[in-house]
Order: sequence, then C-alpha cells, then structure tokens
Amino acid sequence: ISLPEMASLEGLGSPSSSQTNKKTIGHRGIDPTGETTYKKTTSSALKGAIQLGIAHTVGSLSQKPERDVLMQDFEVVESIFFPSEGSNLTPGHHHGDFRFKTYAPIAFRYFREMFGIRPDDYLYSLCNEPLIELSNSGASGSLFYVSSDDEFIIKTVQHKEAEFLQKLLPGYFMNLNQNKRTLLPKFYGLYCVQSGGKNIRIVVMNNLLPRAVPMHLKYDLKGSTYKRRASPKERNKSLPTYKDLDFIQDLPDGLLLENDHYNALCKTIQRDCLLLQSFKIMDYSLLMGVHSVDRAGEEASTAVHDHRRAQGQKALYCTAMEAIQGEAKGKTPPQSNESLGGIPARNSKGERLLIFIGIIDILQSYRKMCVFSKITLLQDTVSVHRPGFYADRFQKFMCNTVFRKMSLKTSPSKKIRAGVVSAVRKANTAVSGQSHQPQPLDAPSSANVIQTNAEQTHTDQDTTRLSNSSAVSLTSETEKPGDGGRKLKTVTVK
Repeated sequence: ISLPEMASLEGLGSPSSSQTNKKTIGHRGIDPTGETTYKKTTSSALKGAIQLGIAHTVGSLSQKPERDVLMQDFEVVESIFFPSEGSNLTPGHHHGDFRFKTYAPIAFRYFREMFGIRPDDYLYSLCNEPLIELSNSGASGSLFYVSSDDEFIIKTVQHKEAEFLQKLLPGYFMNLNQNKRTLLPKFYGLYCVQSGGKNIRIVVMNNLLPRAVPMHLKYDLKGSTYKRRASPKERNKSLPTYKDLDFIQDLPDGLLLENDHYNALCKTIQRDCLLLQSFKIMDYSLLMGVHSVDRAGEEASTAVHDHRRAQGQKALYCTAMEAIQGEAKGKTPPQSNESLGGIPARNSKGERLLIFIGIIDILQSYRKMCVFSKITLLQDTVSVHRPGFYADRFQKFMCNTVFRKMSLKTSPSKKIRAGVVSAVRKANTAVSGQSHQPQPLDAPSSANVIQTNAEQTHTDQDTTRLSNSSAVSLTSETEKPGDGGRKLKTVTVK
C-alpha cells in the first residue's frame, strides 16, 4: 500500500471521496447510482464476492491435512465457480455469476499460522460483517477495504503486481522463517475475482493504522526530497498525508526514541532494505502514523471509542513494537499505552508519542521502474533510483533524520554519582600534582590515594615498586555496575 493511497482513517465508513468528484481514476469509477465501481463491477458486488470466495477457500483448506510447504505450493492456483443460483459446492447469491481463484493456498495458510491467525479468526474478521470501503482511496485507482474488526486491509492490485508477488513468495517464505522481526507487509492471501470478463486481483494484508488509536499525524516517507511535499489539496484533508520535505520542516529534530528501541528499529530497517535490494525492489515507503498520548488524554472526554477493538489486534508480530522486538503481545489484554502496539517516542518539546510504522508499496520491481531511469541523470534526489542506492538512502534518512536517539536526562542518583566522580577527579588532580615530588616512605600514615582507569598503568607501576619494599598493604575492589563500572584501587601506605 502506498500513501497518499491510504485512506484517512477518520473517514472510514463515509462515502468515498471519488463519489463526489465523478471521475474515473484507473480502474475505479462511479456508476449512475453514485456507487464506486472497479472494472465496472460495483463495490457491493465485489465485497460480496470476496467474502463468499474467502469463506469457501478457507473452509475447504481446513479439511486438508497440515504438512510442510513445498516449492510447487507457491505456483498452485485453485478455482471455484459461484453461479448466482448456487451449486452443490457454493451457496446462492445476488452478486451475479463469478469465479474465485486462490493463489498458493497452502503457502498462505502457513504465513497466517506463522502470524498466529487461526482459520476461524480469519473467517470471522473478513466474512462475519460487511467489509468497509475506505474513503479517499488515492490516485492509483485501487480500492481499499478494511475488515469490521480493523484487523485486515484488502487492496485491489494490478496484474503485474500480483504476478510479482507470486514470484516473491519463495523468498518471502525464507525471510519469515529466518526473521519475524520485519516491517515489511504481512501478506495473508492473494485472490482473484473473475466477473464480467474482468480479472480483479486482491491481496489481504495487516492493517498498520488501526482505528482504535486516533492518528494525529501521518507521513509517507521515501528518503527523497524531489517533489516530496504534500499538495495543497492534500493539506486541506482532515488528516493529511505529509511527505519527506514536510517532515524535515515540521520536525527538524526528528522523533526521539530510547536507545534500545532506536537500535532495534534501525537494525530491522537495515535487514528489510537488504532483502528488498536483493529482489531489486524499490520505490517503497515508510508509512508512519503518530499518536499523541498527551493530546489523546485531552480528547478522551469527547472521543467516541470503538469498543469492538478494545481487545487489541489478534495477529502476532504485526504491531510496530512487535515488528522490531519480535515479541508477540497481541494475545494479552492491553494494560498501558505501550500495549497498543506503538513505539514510544517523544518530539523535541518532550510530548509523549506512539509511533505506528511499516514499509509499504513493495510490489515495484527495478525493471518496472527503469522506464523512469532518465530522470536520475537530471536530479540526484529523485525517488526513482537503482535498488542499492535507494536502500542506502532510505536507511540513512530514517535512522539519521526521522528517528534519533533520545538523550538521557540525568536522574537524581546519577547527579549524586556525578558529584562523587567530580570529587574523585579533584583528588586525583591534587595527588597528581604532588606525585612529581619525591615522597619518603615515612610519610604520614593512612594516606589513601585513589586512582582512576586513566592512571591505571602509572598506578600499577607504583604499587609494584612499593610492594617490593614490603612497606605497604594493597587492597583492590571494583565498584558495582550501577556505579558506572569504574574500577577503584586503594593503596594504603604504612
């Protein structure tokens, strides 16, 4: 999915914006009654066909025994015909005759199981209640639907994109087995509805920006600055999708993360980019939703809560926090803001934030993008570039400009420790000044000298010399890790 394709999540369930401007964008259009169409199939008929087809294919798949995924499983395509009057295998319906195809059913069953999605949960989410069409589907001409429980996104894709995803499946399978900590899209199913002589291909994925968490900012970031600014029309929306130049202007200090979260996030981005580069994939984006915890608290009194989503997402490894930590918290009831799945962050003003992120729009191969290759000769900051350059620029922008390490504020205990260290350093300076003068062995007793690590070599030489004289007793001790790990050596002169 790419933004500005993603819908404004505040507008779910409202009439599609394409219905108001009576335009045909790509395969998406409007029929005389004002209903959205895709390849001249009405949205209501398409939603009904999707639900009938998924219910049948998942149900029949549950009757097949569990087994390992084989290489040929990635190429399997199953097909079932749904006549409107019904058949021995299919129920009757009022959507018109259609054929439903399921791509790589065994492989996608494995992917769903890997993410902790049981067949009955998958069916309940997608088929129990009507799918919700997302308003403002964007300029690509794709249609977007969200399941009523906010768990899954369904997107129509072009033939080349569906074909490319099929080719990716073996590598996708290998990557998930090696690493579940990924910000890449989670693909749960690839299907095709054949209706009226047209093929309508759809993909089912995880929903990155759940409606249960109100987003106060949205960004679509590529790491490019060439024409990467939201248009005036986009800015007039209730929840605009901002871009790279907007981010640099609005948040010049970036988003501040704790060190552990920052390191985990950047490591995940690096691994994902390496995989995308190996498949010669580019022009992907980082979709980011920003939820302000402080602002949400102020809005709580007037907010309308969606109680259906109070239990949190069911799928595992699909929240932003799980994606970078690999911890499956989706099955546990939420107990704090962090359990909403967002990554805790702060802006330069110190405001508490939750960040929801994912890498989107990965079904663009370098071969397809080569038609724009001449642009790269004119503008170095243009988004379309060779995969290696694109991946490197993407990583640097995210880990240097967008996300930054949070500077640690000095706690009271650290202030005390800092005072002790300061006193020790002053003592060292005094001792160092006296060390240039010869010190007789009959100097005043119980004179204690504390040496730091920087003076350790000099101290060891002195203690060896003094030890040989049999006139000193040596004691050595190391402070606890909480005291900064500084080694202390005490030399007592008798």
